[in-house]
Amino acid sequence: MKKTIKLAVVAALALGATSAFATNGSALIGVGAKARGMAGTGIGMTHGAESALVNPALITSVKGTEVSFGGTLFMPDVKNTNDMTGLGGTTATNTSAADMNVIPSVSIASKVTDNFYMGVGIWGTAGMGTDYRDADAATDTQLQMVTNLQLMQFGLPLAYKMDSFSVAVTPILQYGALDINYNFGGNTGMGIAQDLAFGYNLGLSYEMSGLTVGAVYKSQIDMQYKGFDAVVTPFTGGAGYTNDKLSTPAEIGIGASYAMGEHTVAIDYKQIKWSSCKGYEDFEWDDQNVIAIGYEYATNSWALRAGYNYASSPISEQTYAGANSANLAAGVVNTFNLLGFPAIVESHYAIGATYNVSEVTSLDLGLTYAPEVTNTYENFNAAFGGGAGDMTVKHSQTGVSAQVNFAF
Repeated sequence: MKKTIKLAVVAALALGATSAFATNGSALIGVGAKARGMAGTGIGMTHGAESALVNPALITSVKGTEVSFGGTLFMPDVKNTNDMTGLGGTTATNTSAADMNVIPSVSIASKVTDNFYMGVGIWGTAGMGTDYRDADAATDTQLQMVTNLQLMQFGLPLAYKMDSFSVAVTPILQYGALDINYNFGGNTGMGIAQDLAFGYNLGLSYEMSGLTVGAVYKSQIDMQYKGFDAVVTPFTGGAGYTNDKLSTPAEIGIGASYAMGEHTVAIDYKQIKWSSCKGYEDFEWDDQNVIAIGYEYATNSWALRAGYNYASSPISEQTYAGANSANLAAGVVNTFNLLGFPAIVESHYAIGATYNVSEVTSLDLGLTYAPEVTNTYENFNAAFGGGAGDMTVKHSQTGVSAQVNFAF
């Protein structure tokens, strides 16, 4: 078993170099195949070791030691149409080549005493990316832009249980990497900038007569990427952009689940604080109110899951110079959001299943789908003295998650 744990950690580190578009803004709707099979619900429903990042207070459900490791194959489909005739160019549509990514997840939790539980985990938690390098250089409507944000968290959940009440904290070390390149009157790029920063998650849970309620708070994690300000500056008309931070937003959430024999229903609510998050606030991202509903039918041998997750898009069309960053014109903000960071999907549907191979080993699968959303905003033509022009993006997502668990 020790060899299995070592292999799981090595696999997560190897896969952590990939990027992904996520779902609620740039954050995954759930971490682990069980949670993703229920559309991200897990604040008030335990998923064993997998709960370590969603609500660490719920790792107190493990009976001994539990190990979960797996990943998600994430497949976004993003198409961009840009009208640059106002600047003497053309109108063209191109599809982002960043259409397949792997996101790892490793969780370990153990009962140390009757009251104290601890664990360790490595999770790919968020990311964004588009790739228009294959776009026709003659039309150059997508600026041959490439964006790539990768976030991975290392955590040590610590939980204490008193009768039906549990409290927990997870110190977090987050690794981030950001790269942005484009061609707009010349090649501009920042190279891969990396940072490590600390944060924490707090969790509470209470159980009584089949009802479980939970609450979480995740701190903002400030990430600094050298060169981020430089790649934005050419779009400010010479005024300059001085922020090199693109932080991970704070979250606050509550959830509940109710078990009735083999049936369990769960509901989560959380708010993601994009509007006060360094970097995102400059591009006028809005806070997201996320609602997730999940259902599980579980027997001793297998389980089936389903769920629905909704959050309105954190980006909206800007029609005036940004309130948070006066040097970024409205059309420039729209262009960066739709071309490089089109986080516009809203509804997510999920199904999942578990098969218990033995008393020790089980397998989880989860499938999530976000139907296509289309947004059209004013682009940056007017900011550079051209006529009016629009940019349209279409975005849908499919994700397949698989996980193996060992309980001993």
